[in-house]
Amino acid sequence: MDLFSPVTLGDLELANRVAMAPLTRMRSGREGVPGDLVVDHYAQRAGVGLIVAEGTYPNSESQAFVGQPGIVTDEQVAGWRRVADAVHARGGRIVLQVMHGGRVSHPDTNGGRRIVAPSAIAIDGLARTSTGKQPYPVPHALTTAEVRDVVRDFRRAAERAVEAGLDGVEVHGANGYLLHEFLAPSSNVRDDQYGGSPENRARLVAEVVTAVAGAIGAGRVGLRISPEHGIQDALEPDRDDVLATYGALLDRLRPLGLAYLSVLHREPAGDLVQELRRRSGVALMANSGFGSVTTREEAVALIDAAHADVVAVGRALIANPDLVERWAGQHPENEIRSHLFYSSGAEGYTDYPVLRAG
Repeated sequence: MDLFSPVTLGDLELANRVAMAPLTRMRSGREGVPGDLVVDHYAQRAGVGLIVAEGTYPNSESQAFVGQPGIVTDEQVAGWRRVADAVHARGGRIVLQVMHGGRVSHPDTNGGRRIVAPSAIAIDGLARTSTGKQPYPVPHALTTAEVRDVVRDFRRAAERAVEAGLDGVEVHGANGYLLHEFLAPSSNVRDDQYGGSPENRARLVAEVVTAVAGAIGAGRVGLRISPEHGIQDALEPDRDDVLATYGALLDRLRPLGLAYLSVLHREPAGDLVQELRRRSGVALMANSGFGSVTTREEAVALIDAAHADVVAVGRALIANPDLVERWAGQHPENEIRSHLFYSSGAEGYTDYPVLRAG
């Protein structure tokens, strides 16, 4: 196999092994409805094997960013249907990443609603809100009953994503957002069945993924995790605890037969990631490039050495809509304009040139 060969992940048949990583771009306006710009952006990148669409909120209080899309209202579903139709018209595959922001939010971002988390522990830092930078608030610690509501909201979001015509769902259990907050001992100090032991801290993620798989079929579901990433105060400094927590999670999910496991880690070929891959029993989507750019050479090497089944790519795909064609032909890449990642218009979003117009 090589990077440009087909691969099947559960029910998802991909033309190549390059995936578009979920990339927050904040272009969906106040109502969280993907519009023309978002449709064009994803359609331009349909040449990758799989697009994992940006983190999308499953209920209104879970919105983490101004301009983030949702999958709650009928208007949001209709917007995603346009995206899915445009990607499919170009022969692509697209899944929706469902993301509950948890404590990585602010009332000035989510319409004045609660900020929730496993425990009442604030992030030490500033949130970017509609009124400028504000200190992260102390979140409401979800009750046991409210935790079960989170499971329901993820399940319904997955159902709505499939109603919108997307090919599946990726559950976001990474990067310091709500599900990762339950996994990490620094942000989860609960004493009920969702806290304490590694098995208890893994319980919510397992319940969410199981519910989503039950709703839309496990072969259409991926899970994204980021063990040891240490971002947004979701700290996991103890390797033994990390293995116990994520091992318990993946042991519980293994019988489902998910489409894939996506792991964000600086050493995708290292012992931790490869052990979690074995424990999951499913295809591995590797992503090493949160703070660095994933290169063609790295992606090719990961597949050639069988360290991953698919490689998730972020920044290079922002700057090169036709990245697979460029990489396959070893053509030069466009310069990445990172200062435009989170602006609001077409510049730096849909205006990157391609090799061949038409």
